Amino acid sequence: MAMDVVNKVLPDSETRPDVSHDDGDRERFAHYVQKDKITESAITGNPVIALCGKVWVPNRDPKKFPVCPECKEIYEEMMKG
Repeated sequence: MAMDVVNKVLPDSETRPDVSHDDGDRERFAHYVQKDKITESAITGNPVIALCGKVWVPNRDPKKFPVCPECKEIYEEMMKG
């Protein structure tokens, strides 16, 4: 069963992995992730890396959360040029 965490297919890009423990704000957002990585994670259970650097195994419906402002900003910058 494939999960579709985001509705956009993102090009390959460098990310800033952040595996540190923070205040949990990143848990309250839907994040931008390459769609093929979402499918792979659904099959293997391996974590994904969002554009903002959040590392996790997707397991929630992203439609229930607002888009991560940091992911959105990075994505918009990527699309500019």
